[in-house]
Amino acid sequence: MNDWFEVKDHEQILSPALLFYPERIRPNIDLMINIAGSAARLRPHVKTYKCPEIVKMQMDMGINKFKCATLSEAKMLAKIAVPDVLISYPISGSNQQKFLDLVVDFPNTKFSVLVDSKEHLKSWQKRGKTQISVFLDIDVGMERTGVDPDEAMKVFQVINELGFDFRGLHVYDGHIHDHDLEQRTKAVNEVFQPVERLIDTLKSQVGDTFEIVCGGSLTFPIHAKFPERQLSPGTTLLWDQGYSTICPDLKFNIAATVLARVISKPGKNKLCLDLGYKAIASEMDQERVYFPQIPDAKMAGHSEEHLVIELADVDKWNIGDVLYGFPWHICPTVALHQQAQIIEKSKIAGNWKIEGRNRMY
Repeated sequence: MNDWFEVKDHEQILSPALLFYPERIRPNIDLMINIAGSAARLRPHVKTYKCPEIVKMQMDMGINKFKCATLSEAKMLAKIAVPDVLISYPISGSNQQKFLDLVVDFPNTKFSVLVDSKEHLKSWQKRGKTQISVFLDIDVGMERTGVDPDEAMKVFQVINELGFDFRGLHVYDGHIHDHDLEQRTKAVNEVFQPVERLIDTLKSQVGDTFEIVCGGSLTFPIHAKFPERQLSPGTTLLWDQGYSTICPDLKFNIAATVLARVISKPGKNKLCLDLGYKAIASEMDQERVYFPQIPDAKMAGHSEEHLVIELADVDKWNIGDVLYGFPWHICPTVALHQQAQIIEKSKIAGNWKIEGRNRMY
């Protein structure tokens, strides 16, 4: 048992299975706080792990503001008494009423939402008397949601006119994932220049009481150098093979694996595993999982319940043998599982429900 990911009592685990390793998650939280300079500067995103136990681990270390993407994740946070929750996703239609229900049901949690247009604000205004707390979403290159920083003051004026509670700016630069740290830093600073002008204009009107929520897992260390910015990494808690490969300068631990078993030997130099794309994220064209026990393995085929890999020495593997995979993309992988087996000191220590994966109805 020389490798941290191996489980002594793996015969008790049904495969495919998601495994979490708290002994590796805790140092990730420590590193996240050290980079930020203090727990107070962090507003981590819970979309990666979606379970209350990991949120509680962070709260125990002084983090009390969180970000999420869905109403279900927001409810999960409120149920464990997180005091400040930002839903970093534009809510529209009937989802708005469900959000207002959460505000009423959990009065001890301060909820906020993103807005990026006059039309969006008007839709909230029609929902009733609740004074909605909003963050103005700024687009710095994702071209997904948000308003151009040079046009943002027009939306801010509507926020004021309609009487919303303005909390601050939300600036996500998830399109920046340069392998080289110097290039990544340059890209972050370039896209943030118009945001700096926006911040100066806002300060001239409302002072410096608003928050600036910035960055993701790959860029938050760059934003950390600017004290007024609040930081919102998420994948840092579990990490994955993709981010480890893209940004080797970020020294977070991979803290989640998928356990699979050999179920067939379909041809020369091939193994078939019970790790289909119902158990691991498969939206990427490249390799979807890295097996540290077989570092040269290549994906030969992937379907709903099967993963076929090619490798040089197939004879050393037998039907029923266990393989541990590092997902290339951990966030959607976690969402495919109802629970994670918890591994402490190389043994099963229980399981955590992936509570935030479920949709609300």
